[in-house]
Amino acid sequence: MTDIKKISATDFGDDFLWGVAISAAQNEGAYNIGGRGLSVWDVFSKRQGKIKSGAKPFESCDFYHRYKDDLLLVKVLGFKVFRFSIAWSRILPDGTGNINKEGIAFYHRLIDECLKLDLIPYITLYHWDLPYALEKEGGWTSHKIIKWFSRFTTICANEYGTKVKNWIILNEPMGFTSLGYMIGKHAPGKLGLDNFLPAVHNAAMVQAEGGRIIRNLVANSNIGTSFSCSEVIPYSTNRKDIEAANRVDILMNRLFIEPSLGLGYPDDGFALMDKLHLHNKAWKYTKQMQFDFDFIGLQNYFPVTIKYNPVIPVIQASEVKAAKRRVPHTGMGWEINPDSFYRMIKRFSEYDGVKKIIVTENGAFFKDKLVNGVVNDVERMDYFKKYISALLKAKKEAINVNGYFAWTLTDNFEWSEGYHASFGLVHVDFTTQLRTVKQSGHWFREFLSPSS
Repeated sequence: MTDIKKISATDFGDDFLWGVAISAAQNEGAYNIGGRGLSVWDVFSKRQGKIKSGAKPFESCDFYHRYKDDLLLVKVLGFKVFRFSIAWSRILPDGTGNINKEGIAFYHRLIDECLKLDLIPYITLYHWDLPYALEKEGGWTSHKIIKWFSRFTTICANEYGTKVKNWIILNEPMGFTSLGYMIGKHAPGKLGLDNFLPAVHNAAMVQAEGGRIIRNLVANSNIGTSFSCSEVIPYSTNRKDIEAANRVDILMNRLFIEPSLGLGYPDDGFALMDKLHLHNKAWKYTKQMQFDFDFIGLQNYFPVTIKYNPVIPVIQASEVKAAKRRVPHTGMGWEINPDSFYRMIKRFSEYDGVKKIIVTENGAFFKDKLVNGVVNDVERMDYFKKYISALLKAKKEAINVNGYFAWTLTDNFEWSEGYHASFGLVHVDFTTQLRTVKQSGHWFREFLSPSS
C-alpha cells in the first residue's frame, strides 16, 4: 500500500475530480415549504419504531435555507465537485401532474450558486425519496414508474441541462429495492419477493431510460449511475459457504451493473434469478435495460463475510459481523478494509463497457464529540487516508478512476439511523443548526490545497 503520510491530491493529476455529496431527503428539510409534496420518507418516519429515536427528516440540516453557507463550506474545504439530488416531490408534488414553479426555482438558485463559486454540479435524479403520491399507486413495483420517472427526468433535463452537464440517474438501486421493498427497513417499508422482484426490474428499466432521456435532451452530457458494492468474502473454504457468498455477490454487486451493460440479469444457478426472469419476463427487455453510460459511480463502504445459513429463506446466507471476527470496524459495525475497496474498483473496471469510474460515495460513521468548539475525529481522518491511499494504488495501475466524492458534507438524516449516525465532515447542532468543521474536514482542506 502507498505510504499514506506522503500522498497528496496532486498525485492523482490535475483532472481528477474531488467532490463531496449530499442528498435532498437527507439534507434539505423544508418538507412542507415551497410547494413540496410528501415523500415516502416523510410518511415512513411517522411509523413508530422505524427510525431511531423517532427522528424525522422534516428539518434535518435545513440545506433548503442554508445552501449558500453550505456551498461556501464546500469551497473552503477545497472540493471542486458538489453532488446533490433533486427532490422529485419538490418538482412534482404529486409525482405527476402540475409542475411546482417554486421547486424549479430553488434548484436554479442552487445550481447558479455552484457555478458562481466555480463548483461543478453533479445532479442525482433519484436518491430514494419517491413522492408518496406515487407510492400509493404502487411506487417502484408499478410498471408505470417508467412513465412517471421519464416525465420527471424530462422536466429536469429541460430546466437545468444548459447549466448542468453531469448527471447520475439512480443512487444505489440495490439499496432502495432491497431495504425498501424486500426487508422493509427503509421507506416505503414493504416486504417480500412479490414487491422486490418487480421493483428490481423496474429500477433496471428506469436506469437505462433515464440515461436515454438525458442523452437526447442535454448537449454534451456526461451520464452515469451509481451502484453500491461490497466485496463478498466466504467465511471458509467450505463449498456451502462459497456458494452462499456467490449468491450474495449476485445481489450486492452484479444485479444492476450487468443489465446496464447488455448482459441481462446474472444467473449462475441462483433460483431467485429464475424467479426474477419469470416474474417480469425479463428476457424481453434486455435491450431496454442497456445504456452506454459515460461513467459508473461506485459507492463502497465495507466488505461482507458470508457463511451458509439454511434458516434464511431464499438466499440461505448470513453475514459474520466484523466485531465477531474482531477486525477493525466503524461505528456502524462496518468492516474497515481499504484493500477490499481497491479490489472492488479493479473488479468493476474489468467489465467490458465500463469506460470510467467515479467513486461517488465513500465515508464512515464514528461517534463524534464536540468539545470546546472542536470535533477531533481522528478515526475518520485515518479512514479517509487509508481509502484514498487504496484509490491511488488503483490510479497508478492505470485503472480509469477519475473522481472521488466524500460522503458527506454535513451530518444529516441518515435514513433508519435518524440523527444517530453522523458521516459529515462538518458537525451540525440540530437544535441551533450551527456548523463546525471537523478535523477530518480540515484534513481534506490541507490535502486538497495546491501547496500541500
